[in-house]
Order: sequence, then structure tokens, then C-alpha cells
Amino acid sequence: MPFKKLNSNLKETLEQLEITTPTPLQINSIPVIKSGANVYCLGPKDSGKTTTLILTTLQKLKCEATGNTPRAVILVENKEKAMQLYDQFLFYTKYNSLRVYVGYEELHVDVQKSEIFEGIDILINTPKSMNKLFLLNGVNTAELKIFSIDDAEFLVQKSAYSALMSITQSIKKSQYVIYAEKMNPKLERFESFFMERAKIVTE
Repeated sequence: MPFKKLNSNLKETLEQLEITTPTPLQINSIPVIKSGANVYCLGPKDSGKTTTLILTTLQKLKCEATGNTPRAVILVENKEKAMQLYDQFLFYTKYNSLRVYVGYEELHVDVQKSEIFEGIDILINTPKSMNKLFLLNGVNTAELKIFSIDDAEFLVQKSAYSALMSITQSIKKSQYVIYAEKMNPKLERFESFFMERAKIVTE
């Protein structure tokens, strides 16, 4: 999907960033993600994976706030990655009404529960923190449309892998997109669970 087919708010932000041409990975991956398929989006550093994640998430939500429960969930490795991605989302959402929330292990789960309850559209979190929220019924996924994992190499860690498996078992329906530099056996294993009929997209 060329950038010209994106929401006008997103095009304006891309112009401000002087991003005028999609990368090869974006050309190949954005239409597949937009189709609703489960996707492994694989590419080296600086191939545009995180920008693809942001653009496809915002496009999926039509750049509009709706309801009170998250419609997009994004897992990252740690607090630092969560805050970096949160700042990027804030930049891309400054011309629309979408509500972005960031959580992490260092932020008490009860604080997260109460703040999420006030109403959000996009939830960025770490696996352990997100799993705690699920165990305490702190996240309603009834309206969830897309679940993404950025820089998914961290899932080789046993604790992160176990938390993700627990989380996805609690979700009835969603599109899943995993972003990584390359496939590995643990990522491949997800095809037997929540990544059914997943498509693999590269540059």
C-alpha cells in the first residue's frame, strides 16, 4: 500500500518526517498486514519495521478513538523500548484522537488497571506486566483488532515466551503481527498456536 493510500493524518506526519518513499519491506508488508492476515514481518535493522508497525496500527484503527477498551496491543522487551515506542506513537497521533497508553513492570499493575479503565485505544506493554494485567482482569480484549510484537528476538527468553503464551491463550480473536530481523525456532513455533496460517514477509 503506497503512502498515498494512508489516512491523511498519517501522510501529513510522514511529510513532516520527510519520509516520502516506502522501504522495500514496507512495500511488501503493509498490504499483507492491511489484509488482516497473521504476519511475520522480517527485515534487518533500519528496514522500516517499527514505522510499519505504527502506520498499520493507526490505519487499522482508522486514526479515531472509539469506546474504552484497547483495540491494539503492542508487546516490547522492556521499559526503555516501551517508552521509545510510546514517544513515536505520540508523534504520529498528534493530529488525531487516538489514546495511547504505556505500561511496564516498574509501574504498579493496580495503577495500570485504573488508568486503562479510563479508556484507551492502543496499549504498549512488556510481556510480564501485560500478563499480570490479564491475570487480574485488567484488560478487556473484546474489541482487540491487532496484536503486534516489536523486535521479537527477546522472546527467546523463557519468561517472556511463557508470558506471551499465557496472554494469547486469553485472547479470543485478533490479528497477530510479529516483527523481527529473522525467523528463529521459537518464533516459528507460534504457528502451532496463535499465528495460524501466518504469512512471512521480507524485503
